[in-house]
Amino acid sequence: MKKAILIVAVLFIAVISTACINNFAVQELNNKAQVYLNNGDYEAAIDRLQASLDLDNTIYETNYNLGVAYIKANKYKEAMDYLQKAININPDKADSYYSLAVAQESYAHQLLNMNIQASSEKNIDSDDADDTEADAQDQEDTAVSMSPTQRKTTAIELYTAAISSYKTYLEKAKEAKDSVEINNEINSLEEKIKQLGLCN
Repeated sequence: MKKAILIVAVLFIAVISTACINNFAVQELNNKAQVYLNNGDYEAAIDRLQASLDLDNTIYETNYNLGVAYIKANKYKEAMDYLQKAININPDKADSYYSLAVAQESYAHQLLNMNIQASSEKNIDSDDADDTEADAQDQEDTAVSMSPTQRKTTAIELYTAAISSYKTYLEKAKEAKDSVEINNEINSLEEKIKQLGLCN
């Protein structure tokens, strides 16, 4: 009986020690990532935050910061994934919805710019247009393989989602100092959706 109690006690201490070590390692990785973010080294920040998630993927701040790092690295699709995970972990944080809206809106812009770039390059040299389009968005293989119509449809969906995310941000950040700017952005996105809908 004493041996069983001793074994249980040792196992309990080992589990607690491992959890403390993991928490310390996660915090250290997050701190290093913040330094990289502040210095504009987004890829290094992403690497540190990914390593932090490997240790514990349930921490709101890690998922949120990874989403922000991906936005700064112009990888909006990945940003949306991690910001949505952050929201799932803690749906009460207003900043997550704002950052998600920025990622959604930026990805929509990126898709539409690919359409503009592709059509202008076809007028110049149709053989080079496909290469340039792929180079401009090589991390977004699915976007490159979309037709111009699919990109436009997806952009409209993203703008609509961004409007919803901005509105949720305003609901959660009741005294947001940027509410006028956000409402102007919502109006601008609604106008873009109308214009895209008219361009068939």
